[in-house]
Amino acid sequence: MLTLKQSTELCSLLADASRQRLLLLLEAQALSATELTEVTGLAQSRVSTHLSRLKAAGLVQAEKSEGAALYSARRLDGPAAGLWASLRAQLDDAQAGADQERAEQVLRARSKGQTWAESVAGRMERHYSPGRTWEATAHALIGVMQLGTVLDIASGDGVFAELIAPRCKQLTCVDISDTVLAAARRRLAGHSNITLQQGDMHALPFAAASFDTVFALHALAYSAEPASVLTEAHRVLKPKGTLIVAALAEHPHTETVRAYDHRNPGFKPEALAKLLKKSGFEVTRCGVTSEETRAPYFEVLTAVARR
Repeated sequence: MLTLKQSTELCSLLADASRQRLLLLLEAQALSATELTEVTGLAQSRVSTHLSRLKAAGLVQAEKSEGAALYSARRLDGPAAGLWASLRAQLDDAQAGADQERAEQVLRARSKGQTWAESVAGRMERHYSPGRTWEATAHALIGVMQLGTVLDIASGDGVFAELIAPRCKQLTCVDISDTVLAAARRRLAGHSNITLQQGDMHALPFAAASFDTVFALHALAYSAEPASVLTEAHRVLKPKGTLIVAALAEHPHTETVRAYDHRNPGFKPEALAKLLKKSGFEVTRCGVTSEETRAPYFEVLTAVARR
């Protein structure tokens, strides 16, 4: 818990655009004070002062590398990290984008004589490269899939459905919100093989053994009874059908996700696997498959299970 004085000091720490710029940069890559000065255009004395305060608050750490101190954002819990995570989730600023582009130039200069791939080897997923995105990768992989009859649980406004529709014989989207489904109808109007259905994922409005594949991508975050959702998914799957689940790994950031209407704090891999088995599934895979590159660094679990 914080005293009023500590709370005021913490708010003051993050109520500075320069310190926020530094934190955004250091979330993506480790940089020296000199490089941060070059990227931001701030005086080096100001950069050093800001880094000192951020380090004292536990938001930044420094490590020696070939004689120079490289600063990076720390992945910790605590009042400062929690407040920054809440702010960070809402940030979308042109200056931050310009800083990141400049940082990439500075890093390339640091690695003079190396190719781009060599300069970011071991941390490539944290750096931008034209056309190299998870979305592009997903499109490439989905191009070789044949999904049969598919159910997308808590389908939202149809972003994922639009991606997989060409690989489905028939795709059914179910969501509890009429408003969200109206947006999905507009997005998916050109797809003749998609049906949209209003319904509760805890009591799916479909007959047993109706689908070859069921997706529950982040659906469980919106359920206080995830076991009920998985039991329903098992019921509507055909024998030997496949369930694909994506969910946040267990985390302490309840205030951050409250704004997104999440109902549970994520899952440990073994706990999710246990729920799947209890619902009748044979679990093929269940574990952390990705970690977000921005604070608070949520991890994502992916589970594949068969009926």
